[in-house]
Amino acid sequence: MSLTRNSYLPALLAALLAASTSAFAADDYKPVTDARLKNAAQDDGWLMYRRDYTSSGYAPFDAINTGNVANLKPAWDYTTGFDMGHEAPPIVNGDYLFVTTPKNQLIAFQASTGKQLWKYEHDLSETGLKTICCDVVNRGVALYEDKVYMATLDNRVVALDAKTGKVAWNVQLNASDVGYAMTLAPLVLKGMVIVGVSGGEYGARGYVAALDAKTGQQVWKQYTIPAPNEPGGDTWPEGAYKTGGGATWLTGSYDAETDTLYWGVGNPGPWLATLRPGDNLYTDSVIALEPKTGKIKWHYQYTPNDSWDYDGTNETVLTDIDHGGKKYKALVSASRNGWFYAIDRTNGKLIYAEKFVHATSVSGFKDGKPQTDPAMRPTVDKEVFTCPSFLGGKNWWPISVDPQTHMAYVPTLHTCMTMKGGTVSYKAGLPFLGETFKVVADPENKDTWGSVQALDIDTGKQVWRFPSALPWNGGMLSTAGGLLFSGSADGFLYAFDAKTGKVLWKSPQMSSGVLGVPSTWKVGGKQYVAVYAGWGGGVPIWGGDMAKDARVKNIPLGGHLYVFSL
Repeated sequence: MSLTRNSYLPALLAALLAASTSAFAADDYKPVTDARLKNAAQDDGWLMYRRDYTSSGYAPFDAINTGNVANLKPAWDYTTGFDMGHEAPPIVNGDYLFVTTPKNQLIAFQASTGKQLWKYEHDLSETGLKTICCDVVNRGVALYEDKVYMATLDNRVVALDAKTGKVAWNVQLNASDVGYAMTLAPLVLKGMVIVGVSGGEYGARGYVAALDAKTGQQVWKQYTIPAPNEPGGDTWPEGAYKTGGGATWLTGSYDAETDTLYWGVGNPGPWLATLRPGDNLYTDSVIALEPKTGKIKWHYQYTPNDSWDYDGTNETVLTDIDHGGKKYKALVSASRNGWFYAIDRTNGKLIYAEKFVHATSVSGFKDGKPQTDPAMRPTVDKEVFTCPSFLGGKNWWPISVDPQTHMAYVPTLHTCMTMKGGTVSYKAGLPFLGETFKVVADPENKDTWGSVQALDIDTGKQVWRFPSALPWNGGMLSTAGGLLFSGSADGFLYAFDAKTGKVLWKSPQMSSGVLGVPSTWKVGGKQYVAVYAGWGGGVPIWGGDMAKDARVKNIPLGGHLYVFSL
């Protein structure tokens, strides 16, 4: 059965009754202080993009658990009216829920009932949206004190009153339609709103910027592509840094113990590596930043001189591991290049790297540095077949790490590609690629475009795998109830046994496929789980043979937020 407005009628009537019989006042809003953000992992809400500064995607809630998840039912829902990709998690403080839509709408609800409190519609009427890759999406908001913050497609950061939706300030960081866009959820840290930019496919020079949360005034700005006189500047040909890419389009992590901000950096521009010899720092890297100034402390590069659009923006989860009998303060990341990395977060040294998909471009490691296979490098005269495709073994959809199972849960793609070089010249606002490509099936996984994998974070080795004929594009959420939640491309929210991968519950079919990031929260002791359905993003645009597969091509569109509870 499909979950539609009609099937939600009983739940909606109950929600309306609850809303009419209970007081809900704006002055009930509890300010989101620095102390609350520091302790967000234990909060009853969901205060930031990946719940806490470690980007764990794990909640210590067990009201919904392996013993009762089969009784999970719809609580309330909301239809957005957009047919693009819906990627944001609901962000929750107390009984306030904030969620963004494509094209930068921001809506506030009562988290327990679905009562709409206010809606902000960002004005994009003067924005052409021609330099936005991939799809006109938004990945959510940040909260601080009594404000809610959203980054926009026209390169603005907007601060609104969380109780009323009234704009407090609106600051533009770059002009629109010249290569830059902003699709990430901001991160609030020490009174600053920290953001990154998209634009690696358009030759935009990436950066991370920090704004004063009260005024929007810029505190610092750190470019990810160094100038010739800066450390790493000698890894680029003369002048290439100006159009070098290195976008920072996913939210970073923060380690309070070492006072270090970690941020992923995307692919270099143009794509064809023969046009820019050198390692091309800090593309395809994680950079460790000093939060006060933005100064780079160290970096680790996942794919030197990338020619496959493998990026390095995927979230870095901060966790402690025991590898080879030695304990490490680590960060772990499932890279687009097909390798799962564990890095010492105190100094940037590689602990281990293990393949989690079929991977041929990055062939191994020497002295901790990734080695690439020259035979897998395209040129103007040579087409290659290599794995994974540029969409990656994992794209942007976040992993979660469960401290109970000591596993990382990875939404996985199984694709390869053909790729050949071409000529290109830079012009602001136009694609800056220099390669043609086609996504094709992985010969080692012919019947599965995707899967959910559980990896032991001490070793990087697979513990269990749930295969999927369709690509698996949903973010991961793990909980103390022994559960792993993630949505599928054919429109189901799954609850897995986090230890074994057994499916314990599957929602009725939702209105569209899932790209969204699930979140969970508690109000009045009752736990809720929510996810967006709303197919779109990069797969329909760039997915080659995968996008042409009838099972993928026929996924219905339409944005719909679903909230479940017992």
